[in-house]
Amino acid sequence: MLDLYSPGKSFLHKMSPAPKMLVLMVAATLLFLNDSLAVTLAAMVAVLLLYPLAQLSFKQAWQQLRPLLWIFAVFFALQWWLAGLEQASYVVLRLAALILLASLVTLTTRSSDMIDTITTGLGFLKPIGVNPDKVGLAISLALRFIPVLAQVTQDVREAQKTRGLERSVIAVAMPVAIRTLKMADDISDAIESRGYRP
Repeated sequence: MLDLYSPGKSFLHKMSPAPKMLVLMVAATLLFLNDSLAVTLAAMVAVLLLYPLAQLSFKQAWQQLRPLLWIFAVFFALQWWLAGLEQASYVVLRLAALILLASLVTLTTRSSDMIDTITTGLGFLKPIGVNPDKVGLAISLALRFIPVLAQVTQDVREAQKTRGLERSVIAVAMPVAIRTLKMADDISDAIESRGYRP
């Protein structure tokens, strides 16, 4: 499985996964409840300042956002058209802050530790039919799938740019959708080859 963990000795690297994931959930909830552009901008700056504290560069932060710039552009344009410039800025900044915060947790936490923590934490749901092992498997696949999908998106955009089609949403979205379905099929085959039965 692809692990996005970036080795380091910062306080975030040393912190156990549970409190980091709890802070992520609380922060994400507060960001969604907040409707102030100023507060959202302050949250974005605060998250960015955590990167050097975690011995991560701003370049690594940029790498988390770069493959998604075209999505930000679409969201910004739609929100500007529907609700105005301030709302468009608010929506994009909030999304970027959430992605950077989630990436910060991923970059400072080994995937195996994160999955083990979630599997253990969901143990209390067994009596109502939730299988923590299945949830752990789903998360492990998501951790592998999401960064690969971001890279595929970037590759498609660069390929279409050489054809002069980088501004066409359909020219970018269709190849990404096709590759996404192919990747999902490959993951399904990998699970089946390992003998996993739900």
